[in-house]
Parts: sequence; structure tokens; C-alpha cells
Amino acid sequence: LVSAKTSNKDPAAAAGEKDGGSSREEPWKTALKTTVVDMEVGEFRGHKVSVWDLLHSKYIPKENRRELLELYQAGELTLEQVKTVVSTIVSKAEAARAEQPADTSSPRAEPTATEGEDTPLQED
Repeated sequence: LVSAKTSNKDPAAAAGEKDGGSSREEPWKTALKTTVVDMEVGEFRGHKVSVWDLLHSKYIPKENRRELLELYQAGELTLEQVKTVVSTIVSKAEAARAEQPADTSSPRAEPTATEGEDTPLQED
């Protein structure tokens, strides 16, 4: 008997090879690299980004990435669930980041204490 475990005819692996990538990429990794999300936040705005790229972006902490990959590989999360979780994390992280420097760019975040400094009503 010949073991056909090293099947280079696997469509998922073959898709990864087209890009001149590794000759034996795991099917789960290929799926993450070929599944794209249309992101509308931050540096990804207006671009289709692979779930793999989102997972490895600055928005996903290393521990979260490792946990998501483990759950996905174990079959506890579907590709769609990973896609949803990752895009949600990126969106929330970008929203939080956008609010931080708000005191210099957003008029509604102006401190009211500085405006009240020369109000004569406080003296009466």
C-alpha cells in the first residue's frame, strides 16, 4: 500500500502554490489567505483584505491571534466565525483609536473647562 498523504493535487494547497508560495501550505491557512473581507476602517478602508492579513495586523494582539488560530484549526470555529470575529476586533480597535486623539481633531471633545475661564457669570 502506498500512502497518498502528500497529495499535491489538493485544490486548497494548489491555490497557495499559484502565488509561488510554499509547496505544502496547510488547507486551513490557504482558506484564511484566500477569504477576503471588505473593510471600511483605518488603513484597510476601501480594500478587500484577507482574513489572514487581518489576523496578522497590528489590531489583533498576539494572544488573540494564537487563540483564534487554535480554535479554527481544532474545528471549534468556522471560517465565517473567524472572519466575523477578526473584522469586529479590527473595527472596534480602529474606532477606539480614532476616538483617542479626538481632543485635537474633534470639536465635540473640546474640554469645557478652558471655555469657562473667562465667563463673568462665575464672579457674580
